[in-house]
Amino acid sequence: MEYRVLLYYKYVPIEDPEQFAIDHLEFCKELGLLGRILVSEEGINGTVSGTVEQTEKYMQALREDPRFADTVFKVDEASGHAFKKMHVRHKKELVNLSLEDDVNPLEITGKHLSPKEFYENMQQEDTVVIDARNDYEYDLGHFRGAIRPDIKTFRELPDWIRDNNEVLEGKKILTYCTGGVRCEKFSGWLLKEGHQDVSQLDGGIVTYGKDPEVQGKLWDGQCYVFDERISVPVNRVEHVIVGKDYFTSEPCERYVNCANPECNKQIICSEENEYKYMRSCSHECRVDPRNLYVKEHEMTEEEISARLAEIDRENKVTSR
Repeated sequence: MEYRVLLYYKYVPIEDPEQFAIDHLEFCKELGLLGRILVSEEGINGTVSGTVEQTEKYMQALREDPRFADTVFKVDEASGHAFKKMHVRHKKELVNLSLEDDVNPLEITGKHLSPKEFYENMQQEDTVVIDARNDYEYDLGHFRGAIRPDIKTFRELPDWIRDNNEVLEGKKILTYCTGGVRCEKFSGWLLKEGHQDVSQLDGGIVTYGKDPEVQGKLWDGQCYVFDERISVPVNRVEHVIVGKDYFTSEPCERYVNCANPECNKQIICSEENEYKYMRSCSHECRVDPRNLYVKEHEMTEEEISARLAEIDRENKVTSR
């Protein structure tokens, strides 16, 4: 059976988004979809997976609603579901910039560039490219030469820009994100901040990678996605690995979550090092009584002690 993953968003006023979310969840479950959808007064943003038939019915139903008639769906073929559950949640904002004076993309947003236009503009002088995603997304893959904001969450981006504004002054600004929803608001905020030449990648990285002409060129690494796949390829001409193993800095594109549920930090890590370091980003996380790796592998105290001693021996050797 063939499956698909749909990625989409639409900024459009939704009255009573809480009730809409309840009804939409029921509809998605009836179809048999799995995924994650956010609903707010400013619109809808979702990723869902299902069979070809299920996803066709979903897209048709949304397009029959006048509010979502022109919604653009990014469609990926898949071997199975990309999610374990179906969630539809009401949120205050589709993407959280935590601004006192919020940005309405229907009123102000950066110029939309097609993949070809974005590709050409990236190579022009006096142009800066800003990754509007979080640091762990950038670390797995990004446009060549793009600026990496040192942020863990999207809402930290405005403060980072204000602290590093000198890199943008007098420049043509290009920004991009996974599917485009974050850039709609971020580019509008840049314009409100006084930057005059602001453009965004229409449809985001996912659309760029599928473009038959550009074919993902000038993208290095993989694109981080928020589902069971973790990452998807973008550049169809050449593949350059930019991810680095958290423990050894060797080339790697495999993400895991730290086994300490209190930490849950996302780290790039090989299978070998996941075993060696018990899927934990630090000694504190390795010895935490809630360590999930220890529970999953039913490790004994002796096994834990032996693994910790081996790590300690290696650290002493490398620090000499």
